Amino acid sequence: MSAGMPPLWYVAYGSNMSAARLGCYLTGGRPMGGLRSYPGCRDGRPPRRSAAVLVPGGVYFAGESRAWTGGMAFYDPELPGTAAARAWLLTSEQFADLAAQEMYRSPGADLAGVATAVATGRATLGPGRYETLLRVGTRDGLPMLTFTAPHHAGDVEWNAPAPAYLGMLAAGLREAHGWPVERIVDHLSGLRGVAGRWERTAVADLVATC
Repeated sequence: MSAGMPPLWYVAYGSNMSAARLGCYLTGGRPMGGLRSYPGCRDGRPPRRSAAVLVPGGVYFAGESRAWTGGMAFYDPELPGTAAARAWLLTSEQFADLAAQEMYRSPGADLAGVATAVATGRATLGPGRYETLLRVGTRDGLPMLTFTAPHHAGDVEWNAPAPAYLGMLAAGLREAHGWPVERIVDHLSGLRGVAGRWERTAVADLVATC
């Protein structure tokens, strides 16, 4: 990855919508309720800006998180509707280090896939979770990138997220979009992996405490 690459927008649709959660990737540490500590990025400065965004597609929960237990949030651009997310303006190096930590790799090894994803819209860095980089749009003339699994929502069994993890999503939605409790509850309750696995009243109780 070239050191001269411009900044980009990292589009977070899961727990990284929460500023506190993202901070653990940038400066290191363990998020509240999490089981894993993170080394942080080479450049630990906070994002230059953030913005509430909606991107085409949807979010679902699958697999088993080693950091939270329960299902992990993934983005599928082919799902109907729009996914509520938060865009963080980062340097390309910060995004590379953040993505590396999500992939259980060490930060500091440049990811050539970042440039590929910017240029072509997609880069597959491995078969595992969060090893597929996607360009989901542009904002202020800069690319918007996220990472997800290589499969689609219909290819895997959905799995309910853990309370601590779902609570991070709720906090991030409130921070980014300013939604009231009822709208956050409606949104989360309808996501694949939550619907039919979490009672709406339980989601409401969780959101009310975040």
